Amino acid sequence: MFFAICRAGNILFFVISEFFTEFRIRRGKKISLRELLIETEERIFQMFYYIRGELVFTEHGIAVIDCGGVGYKLIVSDNTMAHLSSAEKSNVLLYTYMYIREDAVDLIGFATKEELSAFKMLISVSGVGPKAAMSILSLLTVEKFSVAVISKDSKTISKASGVGPKTAARIVLELKDKVEKEFSGITSSADDGEENIPIEENVGKLSEAENALMVLGYTKSEAQTALKGVSPDASLEEMVSAALRKMSLRF
Repeated sequence: MFFAICRAGNILFFVISEFFTEFRIRRGKKISLRELLIETEERIFQMFYYIRGELVFTEHGIAVIDCGGVGYKLIVSDNTMAHLSSAEKSNVLLYTYMYIREDAVDLIGFATKEELSAFKMLISVSGVGPKAAMSILSLLTVEKFSVAVISKDSKTISKASGVGPKTAARIVLELKDKVEKEFSGITSSADDGEENIPIEENVGKLSEAENALMVLGYTKSEAQTALKGVSPDASLEEMVSAALRKMSLRF
């Protein structure tokens, strides 16, 4: 316990020291507290590349990982939560991004490097903050997000909570070239299995199937895990039946 407290104290000391280092560099220049915090973030956000440890607690949008006696609270998307629900609880790994605000420091976790990369792209778009980015990555997997951007399907992206049609259109406009370059392999494999199927139709059916399972008493993460691998060509009834069969085998 003593060493865990020391480790946490060292981390806090590092963050504070980096803040004042940036403050000294900027002394004499006109700069707001927010701008100073952003500059500090750029100096320290690489401090955590990933966290590996025991998953000790989860709730909607939150996962706590015990690493060396320190419990790290991470904000996670629904897709990452679904990944955690099927992972070995004693040894999970999440890639991280540290987001600093004027009133808080948030540590955000991602199941894959691709999801982290998609998050960074999204928050680079004007008007898109971490909350909206996580909402999109909860609605869509990285593969489906990439296909939506490349195919200019802003309608699908706008279905995410807190993302309006104008913001979705801006995301498509600003990220199309970046996504094509970064996720070309992912989108190619996704296209092979979903020829001529509108992505919004697939997302709509999966969402309905997920809601149906939740009505039956399953949690959102359990429903999402059970629906993974279900054919997008299947009817709503077939999706729910396949998911129920999968969960009956698990339990």
